[in-house]
Amino acid sequence: MKRLLWLLLTSASLAEKPPQAAIERFCIGCHDADAKKGGVALDSLLADDIARHAETWEAVIRQLSARHMPPIGKQRPDDAGYEQLIAALTKELDSQPPRVVAGPAFRRLTRTEYQNAVRDLLGVEFDAKAAFPTDEISHGFDNVTVGDLPPALLDRYISAAQKIARQAVGASTGSEVTAVRVRPDITQEYHVPGLPLGTRGGVLVKHVFAQSGDYEVQVRLQRDRNEQVEGMNGSHQLQILLDRELKDEFTVKPAKDKNYEKIDAHLKAQFHVKGGQHDLGVTFLPDGASLLERLRQPYKSSYNLHRHPRLSPAVYQVTITGPLKAEGAGDTPSRRLIFGAGETDPRAILKPILRRAWRRDIQDADLDRLMPFVLESSSLDKGIESALGAVLVSREFLFRTEEKSDDGSRASKLAFFLWSSLPDDELLSQHPLDLEAQARRMLRDPRARALVSNFADQWLYLRNLESVSPDARLFPDFDHNLRESLRTETSLLFADVIENDRSVFELLRTGRTWMDERLAAHYGIPHIHGSRFREVKLEPAWQRGGLLRQGSIQAVTSYATRTSPVIRGHWILKNLLASEPPPPPPDVPALDGVISESLPIRERLAKHREMAACASCHNLMDPVGFALENYDAIGRWRAGADARGGFADGSEFEGVAGLEETLLKRPELFVSALTEKLMVYALGRGLEPTDAPAVRAIVRRAKANGWKFSEIIAGIVTSPSFTGDPKQKRGAAD
Repeated sequence: MKRLLWLLLTSASLAEKPPQAAIERFCIGCHDADAKKGGVALDSLLADDIARHAETWEAVIRQLSARHMPPIGKQRPDDAGYEQLIAALTKELDSQPPRVVAGPAFRRLTRTEYQNAVRDLLGVEFDAKAAFPTDEISHGFDNVTVGDLPPALLDRYISAAQKIARQAVGASTGSEVTAVRVRPDITQEYHVPGLPLGTRGGVLVKHVFAQSGDYEVQVRLQRDRNEQVEGMNGSHQLQILLDRELKDEFTVKPAKDKNYEKIDAHLKAQFHVKGGQHDLGVTFLPDGASLLERLRQPYKSSYNLHRHPRLSPAVYQVTITGPLKAEGAGDTPSRRLIFGAGETDPRAILKPILRRAWRRDIQDADLDRLMPFVLESSSLDKGIESALGAVLVSREFLFRTEEKSDDGSRASKLAFFLWSSLPDDELLSQHPLDLEAQARRMLRDPRARALVSNFADQWLYLRNLESVSPDARLFPDFDHNLRESLRTETSLLFADVIENDRSVFELLRTGRTWMDERLAAHYGIPHIHGSRFREVKLEPAWQRGGLLRQGSIQAVTSYATRTSPVIRGHWILKNLLASEPPPPPPDVPALDGVISESLPIRERLAKHREMAACASCHNLMDPVGFALENYDAIGRWRAGADARGGFADGSEFEGVAGLEETLLKRPELFVSALTEKLMVYALGRGLEPTDAPAVRAIVRRAKANGWKFSEIIAGIVTSPSFTGDPKQKRGAAD
């Protein structure tokens, strides 16, 4: 008898009947050959080998796990029945030999990976976001569809390589101009982190001065649409600092003849700088407590001329020109990485750099390719600069080739997964490669912060904060300062889970968070002052905590004028439960302009669900999103909102606390969702049904070890999906 039939007939089930009877009772009515709803017919599969229809049965398991099927209104099993049926199906699927799906064998570095690789290889802080276009996103991440290299992008790579090599070596003595602009929607009335206490506003620029010599720094002030300098209320003192040392000080005051070009025309300083990386600061000394008289409490934001004007002048642009007279390359971090203790043999200089850049052992033939760049140059420094430029545009650097299942390919894959950067010498040198031990070591390295800035930013939509622009009439106190504070709070929570190897459920429910004064004021939490983020023990009345209570998540799941239970519900289902509803059918009308805007949002969505084409998805999304209605479009708590919510299984709850409690009752769902997201990010491809057994093994491993973040990572990097080895056991603790 076939495997599945034997399994179904010999397993315990609902009302002492076998699972086959449960499937026939609850599923076949809609999913037989005649009805075939959703294009699925199960009756013909019951007597066949389950492995031959793994894709269909994995889809069934996903629907059963989410309690989406059978739909509300149909006869449904109880929780024990669901679990028995799922266990019977997964036991057979998980017993099958692993089938490895090949990932992309030829993949270009994303701009984040390129930026980190340049930093770790040459010690150059290069802004790849400004140099390269945005990478296309697929399956939620930008490292999935990056297989091509358009000619226009190649030109940018060549220009970037020349600039990076020139900055790293410091051989060029020509004067260069670097302009740093400050966003116009930044409030500059408060202290800027990194600048001396007792100053306000301005900007801190981390700049590498490749050569020792004299440099000129020029400052321009923010202007309004009428080209008038903003905030010119009396006289103000502006300082230019280098590594916190005062280099020059200026008085800024209104122009008597209203010639606004004169106000900042004199803000130029020239001083000597020793080659290397320095912190250049431009800031103001506070002039008492600037306050414009208003009928209401002053806003924290001050940058908009008509709604909340600046109280004081603000920095718009800092221009660095030099060296005006070069005195030689300085002792920069880049030169220490390249030349070590004064190495002069070009082969000895280039070999360790090339090994890390190309992620493999280097042969003499590889060095021979670079020697002409050195030999044809006028000096060793110039030659190394040319050779490095060639390395940075080489195919071996720009593209990841990981089609082989050897130690080198796995080391590269592991490094780009956890660090979004190149493997270090230890990774490249270990044979055989102990993936789990190396992963645990790498998680303790500061470079693992890439999981926050690259993975979490995309998983949680934090990158979308850049485009969040709440209506200034409804939310006049929103500025870029608040946007960055919202992002930082969520980033610090995720970083804390990684660095302290906490349970991943700390992401959902925690009694701590991180705040600065700006964020605390936004949340209405007292006694927190200053620009420094610090850990805060939360009180229940504050209604703060895990991801679902954080303003960053509320902001990226709202419209400019109001909250969106639909977007919020979709976000929860997709990112926290791996249960994304299907895309809407074509020509579905939006709420606005079709349903009266005078109705409360709950009633408007109820009318929307009356449309048959909309109900199937909105019945899943809307009730979940309503649980967050106590938070407005920028994450402020609003008591009294109708926050009744529910899931497709018929469970109901009240507000965010009820939603959290419901999620924590079935922890495997959240951990499965997080594991799947991490695997997509690690593999650079969407998951296939054949990956599902590996996901379940990782979840079981995490459960057995306190749901720690490191256990999920260790399970991923030792899975057949990651190693490419079908003989690899699914999860060491499985």
